[in-house]
Amino acid sequence: MAGMTDEERLELTRGILNMLDEWEVEGRDQLALLGLTDVPARELVRMRESRPLPDEPEVMQRIEHLICIADALRTTYPHSRRMGKLWMHKPNRKFRQRSPINTMIEDGMVGMISVRSYLDCSFSWDMSGSKA
Repeated sequence: MAGMTDEERLELTRGILNMLDEWEVEGRDQLALLGLTDVPARELVRMRESRPLPDEPEVMQRIEHLICIADALRTTYPHSRRMGKLWMHKPNRKFRQRSPINTMIEDGMVGMISVRSYLDCSFSWDMSGSKA
């Protein structure tokens, strides 16, 4: 969020929280996905109204992963946002029969990277260290 105005950070915060709402992620789990496990759930209301997410590197990394996962879902299911949401909640063999949402909540950053790698082959390729 470096270089962003307070208003831009607040807009980003609202967009991320709205996306998590669309995925039907509960408040406490939204905070876990953002790496804010010590923040009380009631703080989500303030974040939606007037307080942007903390300007911390790990929070920004998590936001980047979430945005890229959402983009990959839009690419995978271009005609149905509902299918992306369903995929996020459906148990998946790749994630030991856990849903992608639960994988990300339970495994933190590693889970987010796993879900993103599964959906985005170019990210997975870059992570592998492979170069053209």
